Amino acid sequence: MTRASVRLAGAAIVAALLVGCTHRQTSKPARSASPAVAQTAHNGRYAQDRDSTPSEVPDVSKIPEPVPKNEPRSQYGNKSPYSVLGESYRVLPSCKDYVERGLASWYGNKFNGYTTSNFEKYDMYAYSAASKVLPLPCYVRVTNLQSGRSAIVRVNDRGPFVANRIIDLSYVAAIKLGVWPGGTAMVEVRGIDPDRAEEHQHGTEPERIAKVSTSPPKTPKPLLYLQVGAYAESSNAEHAAAKVRAAHVGAVGVVQVQADGKTLHRVRVGPLRDADEADRLTPRLRDLGLGEPRVAIQ
Repeated sequence: MTRASVRLAGAAIVAALLVGCTHRQTSKPARSASPAVAQTAHNGRYAQDRDSTPSEVPDVSKIPEPVPKNEPRSQYGNKSPYSVLGESYRVLPSCKDYVERGLASWYGNKFNGYTTSNFEKYDMYAYSAASKVLPLPCYVRVTNLQSGRSAIVRVNDRGPFVANRIIDLSYVAAIKLGVWPGGTAMVEVRGIDPDRAEEHQHGTEPERIAKVSTSPPKTPKPLLYLQVGAYAESSNAEHAAAKVRAAHVGAVGVVQVQADGKTLHRVRVGPLRDADEADRLTPRLRDLGLGEPRVAIQ
């Protein structure tokens, strides 16, 4: 991960109150600890102050991906809405039609064996993930848009609660997808309907997995942007674009798209070099008062 990500403790959801949150450190050289990190270190929840990886990289070809199946909605981890660090989130009723593109991060050794948001134990050697909005548990296919690598993961945790990230992958899933050791990657997350998976119970596990969901074609060169806002009126979009240009944060464009039968004018900054640049620009764009910027991948 290129920057810290935060996980909502399962006990907090059970109590319907945010008692505290964990702070996932990055795989890059450590930065100064934030108050959240300091609190984690003092309360002794984790044996490590910073995240890390095992000394030996596992052979992911020998670790099977999960086969999607219908599972009851977890009693824990599905409170909706819930709040973390001043932000409110709503858990989706299902992941069947969920499709989103954005940046993926990962978490590893520091959290291995500790309780996830649905009161399971985090296993960094299993194909799992954390999401802010997907119901627990559910299955999704994650595809690295830069390499075309794809894997099915079981979502059983909450996070990452930082800007510009849509999913936190387990260590093994990050290796398989090429998110590790770089830290982040542009991905597509696509929900899986377990009923469709059950239609293909015959045959080998790789054959069943291959039939569960069709991966999107590899994007020759996915482009990363920060979207400042989407406006129905072109004049409002141009006003926002002018404000962003005055801040000298980079190239600014207005893109016209059709959504639900309506024309929207999206104001975007980019293309950006990488996730680090997106992270650096996000606070500056937020300070312009145009709303929360979000990652857009084209």
